[in-house]
Amino acid sequence: MKLTTKGRYAVMAMADIAIYQNGKPVSLNDISLRQNISLSYLEQLFSRLKNKKLVKSIRGSGGGYILDRNPKEIKLSNIIFAVDENIKTLNCKKDSKRGCHGKSTKCITHNLWDDLEQHINLFFESKSLNDFLDQKNKN
Repeated sequence: MKLTTKGRYAVMAMADIAIYQNGKPVSLNDISLRQNISLSYLEQLFSRLKNKKLVKSIRGSGGGYILDRNPKEIKLSNIIFAVDENIKTLNCKKDSKRGCHGKSTKCITHNLWDDLEQHINLFFESKSLNDFLDQKNKN
């Protein structure tokens, strides 16, 4: 199981905005420099985040992106799914009648990996961007 850079970078960039926006738009260039993420990659991610109404873009000098909702309302799962990231611990399709190896039965550890996937998704659902603000204030 691996969370790809798409999901990790989207969460990092959204956390950056939550921490640094202070009532003003945050430029992708600033996020790129602080988080060491390519500007072109951020542009692709933010197109998806904007389409899912997680961020708003502000044009003009001093423009950039702001959160479209309160950080308490934006769950990590919202961000990860917005960039088409799926947390998948199984090689098979859960609802398929075919088993894990294309056979009629599931592999011996199928339920273990399925439980892990559910725990991971619940974790991402339980964390919001506000959690990053709380962490920053503690440091």
